[in-house]
Amino acid sequence: MFFDPLYVVLGFLVGVIVGLTGVGGGSLMTPLLIFVFHVKPALAVGTDLLFAAITKATGMVKHQRHGNIDWRITGLLGLGSIPASLLTLWWLHVSQIDSTQVNVYMMKALGFMLFLTAIAIFLTQVLRTRYVKPDPKAEMQQHHSRPRTIATVLIGVALGFLVTFSSVGAGAVGMVALYALYNRSPAVRLVGSDIAHAVPLTLIAGLGHAGLGSVNFQLLGVLLIGSLPGIWIGSHLSSKAPERVLKLLLAIILTISGYKLIA
Repeated sequence: MFFDPLYVVLGFLVGVIVGLTGVGGGSLMTPLLIFVFHVKPALAVGTDLLFAAITKATGMVKHQRHGNIDWRITGLLGLGSIPASLLTLWWLHVSQIDSTQVNVYMMKALGFMLFLTAIAIFLTQVLRTRYVKPDPKAEMQQHHSRPRTIATVLIGVALGFLVTFSSVGAGAVGMVALYALYNRSPAVRLVGSDIAHAVPLTLIAGLGHAGLGSVNFQLLGVLLIGSLPGIWIGSHLSSKAPERVLKLLLAIILTISGYKLIA
C-alpha cells in the first residue's frame, strides 16, 4: 500500500510548498494523509512528526550556517516543550482511552490547530512587516527581560502539548509568539530559532509515537523520497515565487481542512 507512487508525489508537493513558504509541513501533510489516503489520525500524526523532524533538520543546518539561530530562545522554548511533550506521551501511554476515541480527539485537536495556523499565517505577515523592528540594544534588553523569559518557556509548554497531540503548531503558531515577544530581533533569526526548536521537539514526539505504535516507517520513507528534493527545488524557487499569494492560498486550504475535521 505505502509503495504507491502517489505518496512520493504527495511528499514532493508538500516539500515544494515548505521550500517556497517555510510553512505547511505538518499542517498540510497530516490532513492530506487523513482525507486523501484515509490514514488513521493517530498514525498520520505520529508519522508526520518524524517527517517534520527530518525535513526541518535540513532547514536548521542552513540557518546555523548563516548564524540565524538564537540558541537562548531555542533553549527556553525547549525547556517548556520537551517536558510537555514527554508528559503528553506518558498520558497517551497510561490513559484508558481506546484507540477510536484517541483518533477522534486527535482529529478535533488537529482541526483546531489548522484554524490557529491559518490565522497565524496572516498574523506573521503583519507582524513581520509592521511590528518586527530590529534594534541590537533593545534586543539585548528583551533577552534579559524576566517576564519574556517566563513567557517563552510557557509558550514552549503549550507547543509541546499541541505539537505532540496534533503534529501542528511548531511553525506558524510558534512564529507569531516569537514575533510578539522579540520584535527587536531580526525576523530571520526568529525563524531560524523556531526551526531549531521544532527539530528536537518533533523528533522526541515522533519517537514517542513510534513507541506507541503510531508511526509507519515505510510510509515515512516513501514520503521523504519525494519531499527532500521538493524542499530543495522549492527553496531555490522561493525568491521568484509570490510568497504572499502562496501563503494566502495555504491559509484558505488549512481553514477548509480545519472545518472538515471539526464539523
